[in-house]
Amino acid sequence: MNGLRLAVSWLTVLPVRGPDAVDRKAAGRAIGWAPVVGVLLGVAAAGVVWGIGAAGGSWLLGGFVAVAGLGVGTRGMHIDGLADTMDGLGSYGAPERAREVMKSGGAGPFGVAALIFVIGIQAVSFAALAESGRWAALVLAVVAGRVAVVLACRRGIEAAPGAGFGALVAGTQSVVTGVLWAGIAVVAAIFSTGNWWDGPVGVIAALGVSVLLVRHCVRRFGGLNGDVLGAALEFTVAITAAILTFGG
Repeated sequence: MNGLRLAVSWLTVLPVRGPDAVDRKAAGRAIGWAPVVGVLLGVAAAGVVWGIGAAGGSWLLGGFVAVAGLGVGTRGMHIDGLADTMDGLGSYGAPERAREVMKSGGAGPFGVAALIFVIGIQAVSFAALAESGRWAALVLAVVAGRVAVVLACRRGIEAAPGAGFGALVAGTQSVVTGVLWAGIAVVAAIFSTGNWWDGPVGVIAALGVSVLLVRHCVRRFGGLNGDVLGAALEFTVAITAAILTFGG
């Protein structure tokens, strides 16, 4: 279970200690467990929304607090990656320049705009799902974001020059692992929405957008890095949650 422990220690703030030495093999195992970590985070997010609603607060307030809680629970690294990736894509410079922009530590206009829209969509969608009692769909949206990370680390994807985390995880996941997790998410979508087409369409569409985003970023930045993983994750959560609100 070292892979799961490492995944929890990497992807959450929970005080779980991973293995002392981490190589690409160990990192690959951890990424393979990312969707399971998504279940833990999704249940926690749903619990936050439910708690605020039960206390008399609005569902919309619960949605925003849940998204904020996910940010805190993941050390803010995914939303930071989203902002950095969007700033890098908006730099219109050479790959080296784009990577410099991503490492600058600040948030430019593209990054800020992406944060506003993605966080807003997630919060509003979480609120809508909670109000209609579709708690499993809310959890599924969070899990789908972690499935996107598995797909982003599939074999054939190279790490960007100078990447730290990206160098550990890029190309570590087999096609079978990615397809398996995506298939589980699609099947879960049927049961979480009670609709044979709405849920699966939402998951497939979100993961498809994520794959295209990662492909473009790999070409644009010269490879994969941790920021791109964060962007893929956050976009997937937002798109999945938004589509799952239809037909509720």
